[in-house]
Amino acid sequence: MSQSNIFILLTLIPLTFTQSVRGKDCVCDLKNSDPVFPEKKLKNVETTSLQCIGTITSEKMTDLDVLVLGLQQRIKQLEENVIVLEKEDDGNLYGAVSLRIIELEIAEIQDLLDKLNRTTQNYQRLSVQTAAQLEDMKAAMAELEKFDNMQVIKTNRENQRVKRNLEQCKEELDATAAPLTVPPARCGLGRVVSVAGPRTYSLTVYSTSYTYGAWGRDAKPAPGDENKYWLVVLSTSNVYGYFIRQYSTLSTLLLGIGPTDTYISSSNPTTNTIQGPNMVMYDNALYYNCYYTYSVCQFNMTTRSVSTVALPKDTGYNSKFPFAHLGTTYAYTDMDFATDESGVYVIYATTSNFGNVMISKVETSNPPVLNQTWSTSLYKGTATNTFMVCGVLYATRYLDKETEEIFYSYDTKTKEERFDLKINIKKMQTNIQFLNYDPRDHLLYVYSDAYILTYELIFQ
Repeated sequence: MSQSNIFILLTLIPLTFTQSVRGKDCVCDLKNSDPVFPEKKLKNVETTSLQCIGTITSEKMTDLDVLVLGLQQRIKQLEENVIVLEKEDDGNLYGAVSLRIIELEIAEIQDLLDKLNRTTQNYQRLSVQTAAQLEDMKAAMAELEKFDNMQVIKTNRENQRVKRNLEQCKEELDATAAPLTVPPARCGLGRVVSVAGPRTYSLTVYSTSYTYGAWGRDAKPAPGDENKYWLVVLSTSNVYGYFIRQYSTLSTLLLGIGPTDTYISSSNPTTNTIQGPNMVMYDNALYYNCYYTYSVCQFNMTTRSVSTVALPKDTGYNSKFPFAHLGTTYAYTDMDFATDESGVYVIYATTSNFGNVMISKVETSNPPVLNQTWSTSLYKGTATNTFMVCGVLYATRYLDKETEEIFYSYDTKTKEERFDLKINIKKMQTNIQFLNYDPRDHLLYVYSDAYILTYELIFQ
């Protein structure tokens, strides 16, 4: 060992020296004056920390919100039914049937209350237990910190503080340098400056069974259907779907209560069934990529009939021009569909445009018709999703497991393209399979690795 290494070692470890002479040799005995490091205590802290992380999950954190939301909706529905009964009760059979329905609704509300009480009590116990574990860990870490002779922990804390300040500064700079995307005069909206949320974050009734799917609301609903939500899961190979599930409210969707299923076909996949996770609902019709073709399908939810319109013959399909990033390819996402304030669009790529994004307006007649088309210079394989707001196309890309970035825009009115947008979306799961904007509530609806989410677009 070199003299410099010995010097460093001796400065790090407090030692006691004793010297003795044996014949012609000089012997030094080194004794560490520090107590033995309590390795077992450190392992106990690590074990307790892992237990806390496993106990308090993001799903549990949203359980109470979902139950309370469902309870509010059911009470509101009960009040409406009671009002109807008071107005229309004829004292005979109709009144008896209505009273029975109300009794059943009250019983369901009581079940929800019982579940809410049980969940609340469990969380209270969990909170007390976790608080005690945290206090124990804090005390143990304070004792372990005494062994930090070189003040590594103190330095690390200071580094973390500086890092947080830098991140906050960066976010403020990004916000102040927000890109010009939507002229204020159009759609009555200002510029898009950020994305807030998620506002909704939940598994569906299918849990984690289907990682590819889509959901949202009808962007132009029929009277009486304003509160309905739809859900489609790709139940075959994460590629194909053949039915649409609808719920009367958001709470019933989150709780999985009272769905209505509408089938495109009795088998899957087959002609005119759904291929890929990109689809939208507009004016009581679902728009999607027809199975194994380069055509747009329009499925009428009332008549259960399918009408189609073909895209250009060199349009990519069957994963020829899918969304992707360096880590993965989103299979069968050749066609994307979007809604905005003016209607429905289909986003795709063609070989004649070198795999770059094309945008076509879809006239929602029966059968549908392609209207104006725009060519862009955005290569489709560099994006992970697209959506439309006020006639402006936005594209997202994958940054890391926690962040998706809106990086590109194309204005269909001015034909201006921008590649320098830096609007981040905070992800809860790694991948986003579906993303669409709802012009009714200015929310982005997202399907991400079996979870459904909403994000709020913030306009200047």
